[in-house]
Amino acid sequence: MSDPGALNPAVLPALAALAGSATGGLTSLASTWLTLRRQGRSSRLSREKSRRQKLYKLFIDEASKLYLDALVHDQAEVSALVRVYALISRMRVLSSPAVIEKAEAVVRLIVDTYLAPNKTFPEIRKLIDSHAIDPLRSFSEQCRAELQAL
Repeated sequence: MSDPGALNPAVLPALAALAGSATGGLTSLASTWLTLRRQGRSSRLSREKSRRQKLYKLFIDEASKLYLDALVHDQAEVSALVRVYALISRMRVLSSPAVIEKAEAVVRLIVDTYLAPNKTFPEIRKLIDSHAIDPLRSFSEQCRAELQAL
């Protein structure tokens, strides 16, 4: 008589096949999940990078216009300053403190330039030739470093 607790030899290959199928299915599921997770993260980072690039471009455009205006005028266009400060506020949500610090330094320079005596075109030419007229360089370099780190 056979032992009632003993495993029937005919069942063993079926259990092995079932275990193999389950392992294969779980492996496939895990692999798919990890791939989708990695793709989702990559997609989010790409969107984040694009958002920051657009924001930094807007800031550079607005700040450049304001700085050149400040070189030749005494009075600031308040609405333009408000737009630049609004862009900095948006940066506070998305960007690193280092980028925000550089953006604020640009705005301080613009305000100081409005308070300084106006420049003539020959003086502006000298500034350009001496490379002393690049108020956004430090900001741009910090933005590049941040975007490369993403």
